[in-house]
Amino acid sequence: MKWEDLKRSGNIEDLRSQGAGGRMNFGSGRANLLIPVIRFLMGSTIGRVILVIGIIAYFMGYNPLTLLDQGANSVTEQVADPHKEERSVQFVSAVLGETEAVWGKVFATQGMDYQEPKLVLFRGSVQSGCGYASAQVGPFYCPTDQKVYLDLRFFDELSRRHNAPGDFAQAYVIAHEIGHHVQHQLGTLDKAHSVQKRSNGNQGNAVQVKVELQADCYAGVWAYHTQKERAVLEEGDIEEALNAASQIGDDTLQKQSHGYVVPDAFTHGTSAQRMEWFKRGFEKGTLEGCDTGV
Repeated sequence: MKWEDLKRSGNIEDLRSQGAGGRMNFGSGRANLLIPVIRFLMGSTIGRVILVIGIIAYFMGYNPLTLLDQGANSVTEQVADPHKEERSVQFVSAVLGETEAVWGKVFATQGMDYQEPKLVLFRGSVQSGCGYASAQVGPFYCPTDQKVYLDLRFFDELSRRHNAPGDFAQAYVIAHEIGHHVQHQLGTLDKAHSVQKRSNGNQGNAVQVKVELQADCYAGVWAYHTQKERAVLEEGDIEEALNAASQIGDDTLQKQSHGYVVPDAFTHGTSAQRMEWFKRGFEKGTLEGCDTGV
């Protein structure tokens, strides 16, 4: 993907230098972290013994709070290559800027105004409008605060763990999450959540699959328009996106994790479905072409 000359977005919120949950770790913050630990220790005999030992250690000059500091800051210290990470920040900003340009025009053709979302970069964990989340959940969109959350190390996981390398694979992931923001603005997410509240677990999962496949299709719509307007795609880019869609399909992930597939537990769709809907969006380039029945 030829992204270096693309306009950067001004909607990046960078929380990477902050501690877990997006808060700086000093002063009363450490004490607040210690309170639930003390309550837990008081609940058992062994815990009370550990607590007494900690108190004795404190009066002997050792501060137990340093353990909390080490735990909270360990994630923020693990930056293998700052230059590589800064390039990733520029890439994310460029892709986000391109989604703003594309969806602004698409919405305008529908007589609507596109409200640009924020994209929050974090490291380890973050406090979002939808609650606390760790990096293990992967990139996600929160409709409550209309923000996309991303730990840049997910890109390494996408390449190494999921065997989906390439910058356009990463762009696809970002575009997918922005697709959820498009759904939020169109009222699709509210409609889906309303249906899910009235459904049982399996039916709710089926609705969620339709939501996710539509976000894949919207990622394809974005790719269609950004190529049409700026010709940024290079040979193999679409294949990178399709491969990423395939590698993170529910059936593929379940086989890797458990060795078998449980269709009723699907929440994002099969590999074939995710590839199909991204491709459909890229071929049609319209909102109407992404009707998954949500």
